[in-house]
Amino acid sequence: MIQPVPRAGSGVAAEDAAHAAVIRRYEERLAKDPSSLAFAPLADAYRKAGRTQDAVRLCEEGLTRFPHYATARLILAKTLLDEGRLDRAQGELETIVAAGARDAEAHRLLGEIHRKAGRLDAALEQLEQAARLDPSDRESRLAAEMLRGRGRAPEGSPLAALLGDDTFATESFGALCLEQGLVDEAAQVLLRVLRKEPGASGARERLEQAIRLKMQRRKGP
Repeated sequence: MIQPVPRAGSGVAAEDAAHAAVIRRYEERLAKDPSSLAFAPLADAYRKAGRTQDAVRLCEEGLTRFPHYATARLILAKTLLDEGRLDRAQGELETIVAAGARDAEAHRLLGEIHRKAGRLDAALEQLEQAARLDPSDRESRLAAEMLRGRGRAPEGSPLAALLGDDTFATESFGALCLEQGLVDEAAQVLLRVLRKEPGASGARERLEQAIRLKMQRRKGP
């Protein structure tokens, strides 16, 4: 039977009042019925409170009883991402997708993992699927839009002539574009760098920065 994680005094002290109240409610529910699905929202509450090890343990125990419970597997994947365990998180997300679950968030997270690893085509495929499943997912749509450029100059860009020259397809030129606020141009330069050198970690980091800046601009102040 699945049991809630006993609350240590130091852990409770670190939780804010809202998280503590949610955790207490689900712990009580799970204590009354250890075979219920309450383990999943409790694990998610642990995750949001920073108690990632507790969240992982609870999800793993719950999934031994309910292996097809996609919500719990998604919470586990998100917790593993919080811990920086990307390979295992990817495996959990791929299990959700392979089971045929129409879960936009699973595709979005898979897209982010592929993108950060430099697997750009795989990232684009996952992000486009996330946007199809959830048309309100602006984050996936914007990221896919940038990746879809495949290194081409944005329409109407004042740097179109330069961007068409492989001489300028360098990480340093991408960084310069970022410094000048030319986010779309920077992204396309960095995409070209990554297509030539998938392992270029600096280019990957700057591409992530460009995507974040693009999203911030679309959201507005």
